[in-house]
Amino acid sequence: MAEFMTETKQRPAVVPQANGSPEPCRRRRPAGVAGPGPLDEHEAAVILDRARASVDPQLRAAIESLPGSMRRIALHHFGWEQADGTAAAGNAGKAIRPALVLAAATALGGPGARATAVRAAVAVELVHNFTLLHDDVMDRDTSRRHRPTAWTVFGDADAILAGDALQALALKLLAGDPHPAAGAAAARLADCVVELCAGQHADTALEKRRPDEVTLDEALAMAEAKTGALLGCACALGALYAGAGEGEVAALDAFGRQAGLAFQLIDDVIGIWGDPSRTGKPAGADLAARKKSLPVVAALASGTPAAAELAELYGRPYERQDLERTVLAVERAGGRDWAQAQAADRMGRAVQELARAVPDPESAGDLLALAEFVTRRSS
Repeated sequence: MAEFMTETKQRPAVVPQANGSPEPCRRRRPAGVAGPGPLDEHEAAVILDRARASVDPQLRAAIESLPGSMRRIALHHFGWEQADGTAAAGNAGKAIRPALVLAAATALGGPGARATAVRAAVAVELVHNFTLLHDDVMDRDTSRRHRPTAWTVFGDADAILAGDALQALALKLLAGDPHPAAGAAAARLADCVVELCAGQHADTALEKRRPDEVTLDEALAMAEAKTGALLGCACALGALYAGAGEGEVAALDAFGRQAGLAFQLIDDVIGIWGDPSRTGKPAGADLAARKKSLPVVAALASGTPAAAELAELYGRPYERQDLERTVLAVERAGGRDWAQAQAADRMGRAVQELARAVPDPESAGDLLALAEFVTRRSS
C-alpha cells in the first residue's frame, strides 16, 4: 500500500484538573520561543533543532573517533555519509532524547546546567542509536529515516558491532567527563541499557507466543522497558547534571517513562496508519511481521468479532492481500481508539510527575512541550 488507509486522529494531551476532569493542555511557551497562544508543532521543532545544534558537534566528534570500519557504518546510520563513503546531509533523527536531557538540566539548574549537560545528552543519543541498529537487525527493517538500514548495506554482523561500539562510546564519554554527576549518570545509563535489553528480550519472547496468550499488562511493561526507560533516563541525567535532589531525579525519571509510554503508543499507531513518505518505513510493516504492538494487543483483548477476525489473520503467515483487512480489523476492534486514549492518559500522568519536580510552569515549558510533541506527532 502506497498510503495509509486513514489519517491518525489527533487528540490533545490532557492535564488532570482539580476537579478530576481532563482538559486540553495549554501551557506557557518555552524559553526562547516567541509568539502568542499555545505552543504548536513548529515551535516544538525549534526546541529539537536547538538541541540538535548543541549535540551534533560532540556526537560527530565521538563517532569520528571510532576505527574506520565502525565509523563508516555509524556515519551512514546517522545520515552523514552515503554507503560508499561520500558525504551526505541526511536526517540524524529528531533528537528527542538529548533534548530531554538538556531541557531537564535547564529546568532545574538554568542555562549553565544545560551547557554542562551536553556530553550526557550525546551519551543518551548514542545509546538510542545503538538500540536502533540492533532493532533493525532483529526486526529485519530495511529502511530508517528514508535510507537503507545499516544491516542491509553492511550485513548483520557489522551493524550489530557498530551498535556495540556506540554503546561503548556513550559510557566512555561519561567516564571521561569531569562533571561531579558523571559517575552517577554513567551508572544510571548502564542500568538503563540492561533494562532496554530486558525489554527487547520480552518483545521477542512475546512474538513467539500465540496472539491470545499476550496480555495488555505484559505489552505495557515491555513498552516501558523498551521505550519509557531511556526517556526517563534522559530526564534523570539532566536532573543529575543540574545538581537536583533524589526526589526530583525520581520524579523526572517517572515523567520521562510516562511520556515514553505515550510515545510508544503513538509510534505503534503510526506503524499501522502513518504515511510512509513521512515515517521512512513501509506501510504495515509491523502487521506484516505479526508484531504484537499495543493497538494490536488491545484489539485482540476486546472480545469483539473483529478481535476474532484479527486473531485468525495473525495466526497464519502474512499475505499482502490481507493487509487492508488486518488494518481494518485492528481499528474495528478498538485498538486505535484505545491506544490514542491511553496515550492521552499517560501524558496526564507525565504532567503530574513533572509538576512534582518542577512546579514552576515557565521552567517546565521545554519538558512539557517535548512530552506533548511525542503524543501529537505523525512520523
